[in-house]
Amino acid sequence: MTPRRKAAVLWGAVGALVFLVAHQAYLLADGAFLGVGPVAGVAVAVFGTTAATAYYLEGRLAGPRPEGDGEERE
Repeated sequence: MTPRRKAAVLWGAVGALVFLVAHQAYLLADGAFLGVGPVAGVAVAVFGTTAATAYYLEGRLAGPRPEGDGEERE
């Protein structure tokens, strides 16, 4: 796995965990619980969106990499 892909997956995990913490805060503030399925579905969607956005933005903002930068090529 390339460092860029690994970073994107880790950012996706951070996004999903932040959503779950926010949902827990919502429940502590007397919010209605909709069930495990919908919450898990939204968490997976947040994971995918965050990972895809992180992957795209890293490639867009990092700029071109010089040859021989130490990154393994597949």
